Amino acid sequence: MSRIGKLPVALPAGVTVTFENGLLTVKGAKGTLTQQITGEIDINVEGNVAHVVTTGTAPDTNAKHGLYRALLHNMVVGVTEGFKKTLKVNGVGWKVQKQGNKVVMNIGFSHPVDFPEPAGVKLECPSVNEIVVSGIDKNLVGQTAANIRKLRTPEPYHGYGIAYSDEVIERKEGKTGGKGKK
Repeated sequence: MSRIGKLPVALPAGVTVTFENGLLTVKGAKGTLTQQITGEIDINVEGNVAHVVTTGTAPDTNAKHGLYRALLHNMVVGVTEGFKKTLKVNGVGWKVQKQGNKVVMNIGFSHPVDFPEPAGVKLECPSVNEIVVSGIDKNLVGQTAANIRKLRTPEPYHGYGIAYSDEVIERKEGKTGGKGKK
């Protein structure tokens, strides 16, 4: 039995969890999320608590047990509170702005970079050097933030790049400028 999988998932008021034919559905105030469940896993809902239980002895059942419990917990948190990732844009003359359903970024290229807003994710630019990615699906929010960060990953010498707000960039010292021995 998985140590993570055996933990119960608390269901706040207003959240309903249904599991039919391998499809897990979680409904809450912010929306509805679905997840396909494969393998010998069952989800039991008793009052305001959900339990993920194994129904077989396949070798990968324990791994899936913990995985699906974590996915269920993330779905419950998503439909009640939502998820948010903040990105900082650091560079001379770099700026970001929201135009319609896309974010236009001037990030050191010869042209502006347009990043369209994916379905299920909201992009905001509270300042010219900050992007906020929010939504109810933790996976989609994290992947969208990673895709934006990948456009200009932080570099360690000058600190330019797009980084998560809580990310620490280890700075490196440049060359000393002395000529080598002859």
